[in-house]
Amino acid sequence: MAVKVLIVDDAAFMRMMIKDILTKNKFEVVAEASDGLQAINLYKEHSPDLVTMDITMPEMDGITSLKEIKKMDPNAKVIMCSAMGQQAMVIDAIQAGAKDFIVKPFQADRVLEAINKTLS
Repeated sequence: MAVKVLIVDDAAFMRMMIKDILTKNKFEVVAEASDGLQAINLYKEHSPDLVTMDITMPEMDGITSLKEIKKMDPNAKVIMCSAMGQQAMVIDAIQAGAKDFIVKPFQADRVLEAINKTLS
């Protein structure tokens, strides 16, 4: 059965890029969110196996959303996505329960490595 993934990023282009990598590698993208609040609601609705979460978003940032998802589901597997130069935020995300992080622009092999590591 395909691994179900929720993609969270405020940039439609970034969601499209990561969705392309995932679908080509037999992952099932069950939903996409453009902010942290949407992510929480979609997580409740779809119970994905994995979430890719942008850090900087309107409404609710990725770290706050990550903390809320972890409250609902302590076993949630979330990989944070950040642009270069957000190391401090990445550390906050890992401390909040993120399993790994990937840097934008996405490199397909790094995305898949992070996902496989997180799911194993």
